[in-house]
Amino acid sequence: MEERAALTVMRAARSVRSVAPAMPMRGEMGSELRVAQDAARRGYFFPDEDEQVREVFARYLSVRAVLLEVVGSIEPVMMELEASEDDDWALRLQAFVVGFAAATMLVRAASFMVDLAADRPVVWKKLDEAEPRYGIPEKSFTRVYKGLSSSRRMWRFHEAIMFYEMHHEDVTAFSDDPVVGELVRLLRDEAPFLEYRKRDYLKRKWNYRLHSFRRRHVSGYKKVMFHLLKLSGSAIAEMRQPFIKGLGQGHRVTNEVIASVEPMLRAGDVFVTRHDDAMSNLFLPGFWPHAALYLGSQHEWDDLGLQSQGVGPQGGRFLEAKKDGVMFRPIRETLEVDAFMVLRPKLEAEQLAEALMRAISHEGKLYDFMFDFRKADRLACTEVVYRSYHGIGPVSFELERHSGRSCLSAEDLIAQALGSGQFVKIADYGVDEDIIRVF
Repeated sequence: MEERAALTVMRAARSVRSVAPAMPMRGEMGSELRVAQDAARRGYFFPDEDEQVREVFARYLSVRAVLLEVVGSIEPVMMELEASEDDDWALRLQAFVVGFAAATMLVRAASFMVDLAADRPVVWKKLDEAEPRYGIPEKSFTRVYKGLSSSRRMWRFHEAIMFYEMHHEDVTAFSDDPVVGELVRLLRDEAPFLEYRKRDYLKRKWNYRLHSFRRRHVSGYKKVMFHLLKLSGSAIAEMRQPFIKGLGQGHRVTNEVIASVEPMLRAGDVFVTRHDDAMSNLFLPGFWPHAALYLGSQHEWDDLGLQSQGVGPQGGRFLEAKKDGVMFRPIRETLEVDAFMVLRPKLEAEQLAEALMRAISHEGKLYDFMFDFRKADRLACTEVVYRSYHGIGPVSFELERHSGRSCLSAEDLIAQALGSGQFVKIADYGVDEDIIRVF
């Protein structure tokens, strides 16, 4: 049980580390603040200003959805640890650090968005507009502002601050920990913001309750973690688009579907997948938002003359970049989706072997929420495919502009792979109806 809990904490920590550089921060938003001031002064946005502010807001909403999911992923860990007879304080504290770091980033970034728009009606109305191109639903800013203004939610956050301060030495002891060390250092850098939030909160109200919380001097661990999980109200509901699926409805790709499609697969196949109700669909173009690389079986690797040495098929049948980074994953994790398409490269065995070795060299990297394909230290999902295959034999991909960035969306990947004639479509599922179509 503790091994499973530790793995969940590790993956959640990697997600927070991955998402941190993509969260809009005050120091980066000087240009946006000037745009907001100019638009408020004249009473409207120029088109280029509109694009600039919306791009930042869309990035914020996308990252916010990931952090909400991270906070939510800690909940089963806490339930398991509470039920366990072993009181693993170190693991509990690691889980707290992950949840608190994510919550701190959520509150801080929401504060920046509110500073940008709350006192400028023109900006507020602009960010509340629905914008299909960026996948921004109507009234998005109002929901963010409402969450930040909730006394109940902010009280929960300040209880977490008090817990953090009371156990600061224990948290600091994890500074060099491979799982949460970077997040401990992130929290240390956030100290001025946390102190500001505490002073601001004390000015308004709850002075007595905060001092009462200190005076009781109980660990309050279970209470604090519960409040962290509830910090954003219906956070779990926000991770999925409402009304897309019925309550309790599972994924359309079942174990039976996986068992039927698995014999068709070969090493090097590219999977493009979709969750019907994923919040990330709102921020990515087209029907298909995600991609993963099928590594194949150990038998195929032996035939290709590859030595897996504990990676590749031995570590997991897929190499996939998700919020917790680029990792080897079992087939049932990658295909826990509602629809998929399988593309196969038309390469010689030696070329395919080179592509697969390229691919596994990226295992362990963090996810790139900035979608910056110019750098290879962090990878987005489609970038795993791009960096595995581009330049292998006749295969090449052209990066395209999306929201001001040169990258390769899943829709771009499909269009270019099939349009070049260097890939063929093998099968799909869940496009028009829930059947496997073989091509």
